[in-house]
Amino acid sequence: MLTREITVLDPRTGETVGHVPIATPQEAERALGRARAAAVGWARTPAAERAAALHAAASAVRDAADELAASNERETGKPFDDARGGVDAGIGTLVQYAELGPVHRGRTLHGSWDATDFMVPGPRGVVAVLTPWNDPVAVAAGLLGAALVTGNTVVHKPSERCPLTGRRFAELLAAHLPEGVLEILDGDGSVGAQLAAGDVDVVAHVGSTATGRAIALDCARTGAKAVLENGGNDPLIVDEGVDPAWAASQAALGAFANAGQICVSVERIYCHAALADPFLAALTAEAAAWQERLGPLVDRRHRDHVHGHVTEALAAGARTLTGGEVPDGQGSYYPPTVLIGCTPQMRVMREETFGPVAPVRVVPDFDAALLEAVHDDYGLAATVLTPDMAHAQAAWRALPVGTVKINNVFGGAPGGAAQPRRGSGSGFGYGPELLDEMTTTKVVHVAAPPSR
Repeated sequence: MLTREITVLDPRTGETVGHVPIATPQEAERALGRARAAAVGWARTPAAERAAALHAAASAVRDAADELAASNERETGKPFDDARGGVDAGIGTLVQYAELGPVHRGRTLHGSWDATDFMVPGPRGVVAVLTPWNDPVAVAAGLLGAALVTGNTVVHKPSERCPLTGRRFAELLAAHLPEGVLEILDGDGSVGAQLAAGDVDVVAHVGSTATGRAIALDCARTGAKAVLENGGNDPLIVDEGVDPAWAASQAALGAFANAGQICVSVERIYCHAALADPFLAALTAEAAAWQERLGPLVDRRHRDHVHGHVTEALAAGARTLTGGEVPDGQGSYYPPTVLIGCTPQMRVMREETFGPVAPVRVVPDFDAALLEAVHDDYGLAATVLTPDMAHAQAAWRALPVGTVKINNVFGGAPGGAAQPRRGSGSGFGYGPELLDEMTTTKVVHVAAPPSR
């Protein structure tokens, strides 16, 4: 039987970066079996020892940070400095979970005098971790770190769009763990689907909504827990009274950073009519400034998806202020694009575009903006730019999303955790609460036998 493989192309040039064999169903089953066999021993390993292994792994990743960033740049086109930032974030996450793991505790209960009652967390067992390409180290560090430090074993499949970076990162962790505790499988969606339907206790997935829903169906059949962070269609509301130039800089950052390939990128913009002209002029200027800062989209298939949203919007009556055309030349580049005249029916406003596209809808007032922002099939994040604290309060109360950001398109204190809603997934995918997702709680009642 011929070995199937993934051919990895550099999206900047189209040149071949490498070839990665796709795991066979038999290899996937063996990996699951090894993880299951290692689960009992790893669960019984003292929490401090598990944390020490994670600390050692974080140190190894720190030593290989430039290597990982360069690999990420070759596979996805992410600029080196941005890729290095993702590696640094992953290192911090591993250290965070190494510190939090040993103090993740249950609680005692107040029962009768002659008995002891307590609630104790324990590992769920085997966790299948399926990670994305747009931030392969930072995202994997969170899911792998939380699962491992709480005593679970893991079978990890990195994205087929950056398998070399994903595997190298996981190998650095696995080198500090007992055999079978972290298994790594390369492959496409068929391998991920086999893991999701296999002998696992948790499936943790960051990726598309369609894949997340398929995983949720598998988990409903098998009884595994699903932890899902999936697509988003994050709105940005620009309220009356803000500085239009500042609002445009925020909108551009949210829409164009990493070529719009961030889970919480700004996907649709609602601008108060009173600010429309100066805001749109400033946003167009911002797009021009971002032109030289953008790396390519991850591949041409994804560029076709992004451009498809744009061309459909133009056919339905939208107009471009800048961008919107596929450039000549090698690679999978796409320009920063500003669309106006957008309507709620357009896919660029209804679905996740995941590219450097800023579709703008001018609305008469804040209430109209909030009403349209709320009406959505996703629920990942949202941003509101406003000088009115009553509007800010109304917005964060009304928006059915996991994260609401007021007057800052990115940012937030460390340790925060949110639950996405609707098509954006379920469960805590990061923060201290991810440790709860990776564990199950048992109530224990201990009483003395009756005296003779």
